[in-house]
This record gives sequence, C-alpha cells and structure tokens, in this order.
Amino acid sequence: MEQNGNIDPEGAFDGMVDAFSEKAVRMAFIRKVYGILFIQLLITFGIVAIFIFVDSVKTYALENVALFWSAFGLTIAMIILLACCGNFRRKVPHNYIALFVFTICEGYLLGCTAATFEAWQVSIAIVTTLVVVLGLTIFAFQTKYDFTMKGGMLFVLLLCLIMFGIFAGIFNDQVVNMVYACLGALLFCAYIVFDTQLIIGGEHKYQLSPEEYVFAALNLYLDVVNLFMYILAIVGGSSRN
Repeated sequence: MEQNGNIDPEGAFDGMVDAFSEKAVRMAFIRKVYGILFIQLLITFGIVAIFIFVDSVKTYALENVALFWSAFGLTIAMIILLACCGNFRRKVPHNYIALFVFTICEGYLLGCTAATFEAWQVSIAIVTTLVVVLGLTIFAFQTKYDFTMKGGMLFVLLLCLIMFGIFAGIFNDQVVNMVYACLGALLFCAYIVFDTQLIIGGEHKYQLSPEEYVFAALNLYLDVVNLFMYILAIVGGSSRN
C-alpha cells in the first residue's frame, strides 16, 4: 500500500502476515493429507500382506465371492459419496468414517486380487510402488513445470486407456496385456504428479482448497492403488515368460 508516494509499513506488514498465514495453512493441509494417506496405505498393504501370507484367509476369501462383491459395492458407494457430496466430505467425523470404510473395502479387494499372485511378486510390486511414489512426490515438489494445467489431457488419456483395456480383455493376448499394464503405470505416475501439485498449491495455476483434505487424500490413494495394480500386473506377466 502507498501513502503520499511512500510505502505504508503497516500495509506491507499486513501483506507479509497474510502470506505467512496462507503458507502455514497450506503446510498444515499438506501434512494432514499425507498423514491420512500414510494411514490408508498402512491399512491397505497390511490387509494385502494378510492375504498373501495367511493361507486360511486367502482360501476363505476365494471361496466366498459374495464378500468380494459386497466390498466392491461399498467401495463404489463410498467413492460416489466422497467425490460428489462436497458438504459430506468436509464434515467431521462423517468424512473420516466414510474414508475408513472405503479403505477397508479397497484393501479387501486388493487382497483378493493379490491372492492370485505369488507372495514374492506382490512384495516386489509393493516395494516398487512405494519407491516410485516417493520419487514422483519429490519430483512434483521440486520441478518448476506446472502439471496442474494438464488435467484435461490426462482425462483423455485415461479414457483411451479404458478403451484399450477393453480391447486387451477381449483378445487376452499376453503381449497386449503387458503393453496395457505399462501404459497404465505411466499414466498413473503422471496422475500422482498432477494430484501432488494440486495439493502443494503455491505458484501452480490450480490448487485444492485446504478444506478438501479428505478429497485430496482419496485422489492420491487411488493413484497409488492403481499404480500398484499395474506394476503387479507387469511383475506377474513378466514372470510367466
């Protein structure tokens, strides 16, 4: 602010306080999102570990298909609830309860899927996923390239991937399936960077509101889970060659 051609020190101080407050709020938001994400991944991969190392759980799950479809239905319902109902996902503790239910169901679904692979394959996929996610997160924090403007392009690529997945499912060729898994892994690597920068905010063109911590954690969690599934498909497919 200027008064009579001079800088108003009071106005300058207020501006610095506002900038500091905004940065503090954003940092608290980032810590909350990654705290929630850490708990989600801990629960999810904990459930997956039970499935691949405890044979009785694996057998029970594979013999009771109704539980799988119940978990699948609840997963879809929770995604719709958290993604479409803005007031609900910002209301405590309802948002945490819905997110917890979703995480448990998603962990069960992943556990059932992982049960069809060897334990060493799942272990390699988990470790690889976590290392890739860590590297992508560091890259998203450090790079000056703004990925938040690429949301439309990523959505188009996702639609193309879905169509290619249908094609791969129809022909069920091992080479086609491997290409599909590699493309899916690359796309969700890009989504992790995209969603991370939406959370970081700052100089990026688009950013999420600090009130959307549950929505932000949900997006990142889905990115990581999808990346894990594609990496697992790659590891499983390559071991069959």
